[in-house]
Amino acid sequence: MKKGLLLFAAALFTVSSVFAQGAAESSASSNKKVYLITMDQMDQHWQHVNAGCEKAVEEIGGIDYKWLAPDVKDDNKQIESINNAVAGGADVILLAANGPNAVTAALKEATDAGVKIIYVDSAADYPGEQTLATDNVAAGVTAGTQMLDALKAKGLSSGSIGVISTNAATASTVARETGFRKAFEGTNFTILETQYCNGDAAISKDMSANFITQGVVGIFGANEGSTVGVGNAIKEAGNSVIGVGFDQSDMLMSLIDDGYLLCTMAQNPEVMGYEGIKSAAKVLNGESVSPKYYDTGVSVLKK
Repeated sequence: MKKGLLLFAAALFTVSSVFAQGAAESSASSNKKVYLITMDQMDQHWQHVNAGCEKAVEEIGGIDYKWLAPDVKDDNKQIESINNAVAGGADVILLAANGPNAVTAALKEATDAGVKIIYVDSAADYPGEQTLATDNVAAGVTAGTQMLDALKAKGLSSGSIGVISTNAATASTVARETGFRKAFEGTNFTILETQYCNGDAAISKDMSANFITQGVVGIFGANEGSTVGVGNAIKEAGNSVIGVGFDQSDMLMSLIDDGYLLCTMAQNPEVMGYEGIKSAAKVLNGESVSPKYYDTGVSVLKK
């Protein structure tokens, strides 16, 4: 008798476990899917965006979240990431676009499939629900003003200044360069032709070394990789060239603390990710999001 009861209890437990597992799987499958697609995996900046996303997902619940990114900045690889997200059943894509036009065809296919687009850091020239980013022109002006003040403090009122950026298409870095150049309007300083390193710190270092050989008094880096290259070139040259840049990472802070970079314009990538997921949740609930452009701010980090 006891043996029969034990067998019945075991069977009942097994059925209950299977039912519970099935219910959990059903609940998970009913979750809405949100993908973060960034320009690459190289910069710590994107890791911070991802961290902000993960924090919001944990707080909100009911979202299946995944971060996709090419290993390097490459339009075709980013298009592949967008296509993979759509194939994976994405409901919302948070996107940091490489450029304004390169991925628009893929985005149209995504929205035709019912996917909503929210931009973080860098928007494409294609309609989205919201853009969460730094006011990059204003931040570029701040970077230029920081360098200009430092040059004046050294008694310099003229000289050449180098600029290293990602590429000529990425909206965020183009805007930063625009602001940086604006800060020097009306001065006797000459801003040299921009060099593009595709965000690669090693390439930026070589370009910066070339600028230093030309006798520049300052170099501006428009993103993390560019700025790391600027700092490393100044360090290697043992030169007093003033380096100013963008983004925040352990390497950048080390270069600033050691005196090879004056400062960096630190964005708030965690805010981009955190608020981006919150906006995605609203969109999934059929709510509108505002403002259309969410300025996530910038801070000047010095030694």
